Amino acid sequence: MTHLADLTAAALSKAYADKTLSPVEVTRAVLARIEACEPAINAMYIVSSDAALAAAQAAEARWAKGAPLSALDGVPVTVKENIGTKGDPAPIGVPIADMTPRAEDTPVPARLREAGCVILGKTTMPDYGMMSSGLSSLHGVTRNPWDLSKNPAGSSSGAGAAAAAGYGPLHIGTDIGGSIRLPAAHCGLFGLKPSYGRVPIHPPFLGRVAGPMTRTVEDGALLMNVISRPDPRDYASLPHDGQDFSTDLGGLDLKGLKVGFITAMPAGLPADPAIVAAVEAAAAALAAEGAIVTPVEGYLTEAMLDGICRFFEARSHGDVARLSAAEKARILPYIVEWATWRAGAFTGEDVMSGFLAVQAMREAATKAIQGFDVLLSPCTCPVNYAAEAHSPTDDAHRALEHIPFTVAQNFSEQPAASVNWGCDGTGFPIGVQVTGHRFDDAGVIRLCAAMETLRPEQRDWPVVA
Repeated sequence: MTHLADLTAAALSKAYADKTLSPVEVTRAVLARIEACEPAINAMYIVSSDAALAAAQAAEARWAKGAPLSALDGVPVTVKENIGTKGDPAPIGVPIADMTPRAEDTPVPARLREAGCVILGKTTMPDYGMMSSGLSSLHGVTRNPWDLSKNPAGSSSGAGAAAAAGYGPLHIGTDIGGSIRLPAAHCGLFGLKPSYGRVPIHPPFLGRVAGPMTRTVEDGALLMNVISRPDPRDYASLPHDGQDFSTDLGGLDLKGLKVGFITAMPAGLPADPAIVAAVEAAAAALAAEGAIVTPVEGYLTEAMLDGICRFFEARSHGDVARLSAAEKARILPYIVEWATWRAGAFTGEDVMSGFLAVQAMREAATKAIQGFDVLLSPCTCPVNYAAEAHSPTDDAHRALEHIPFTVAQNFSEQPAASVNWGCDGTGFPIGVQVTGHRFDDAGVIRLCAAMETLRPEQRDWPVVA
């Protein structure tokens, strides 16, 4: 029998409506799972047990009256630490941050509460969100439930680990270079980086988005229905069109769908052969269903990747350089080195040329999908890496070489998702990335749902405790 903590949001919604389960008993089961697994995984920064149970009791009363706030009323959800929630600090992974509790919810948690979702607490992230790792000077080491010696990736590390471990069905991450998709791939999840502006976020920043991390595509679609609702605090948000992302998930006709697939980029780390094989297998499965599948040359150049590196380093240099020696000593030396090893010598021309390289990357990513409905590619480069590593290279001077397949979509504003396809010879999950045209979030979601039905039989979710 499926444990209550492992039930999907779709199943919980139906069970609440049928009165065969209650939000309170589900919330208690999920909190028990968290308590049992946290000593090994360390995915949670804050566990809000009392508030979660109070929200579950309120949801139970609404379902009893037949008046739920939404289909997800009473369904448990976690929120990444850097997304401001009322009453909680948001230290961005470092112990030197302002720990003053936030006075109000930012857009995503505000929408979650309006929908009646039960917010269980906040998930961990690495220092400043600038590492693809579960390593943090504040939170310690977050581990991958599939193998506790391995990294969940990041920066939505706690969200990925929590989802894989069954801390309820719904999890919110953020992404500015792959921070939803990378941990989704490493943890065997569906993770969607929506089109820029699709999900209101505050404060908005170039390329930064929030999105769902779930065990199933359907759950991610249901969550998108809630978090994509409008909020005036995000000046970059798209006009809200009331779209139901969960409609007709099984109805995509693959015949004639134009699919391009990329297996290598000219810059960054190469994808592991097992990952390339998964992309090729996914492309072949779509072709067998009538899709028109065509190989595409990789487009991310060394100049583009170095440009985004300079952009991020320049962005973080001011924050790190102004710290006192005592403050620097309390954050990860890797982050100090990464933000300062060359950025302090950048000229205005260096920074501007980096930004222009980002613009070139945006144009190249948009050009690559022309003539296709979607692109398939690897998401990650290594299949896994050590839990204690700061990044796959573990080299502060090569800190972003693992994101050649994910970073461009943040700045081209295209929706992109990782959907688990299979696993390598050791049983470790491998995600395939689906990239769509700007604003076609629904198309990406529907194709990922179709891929769920075509992929090899999946392993059971890991049992940690």
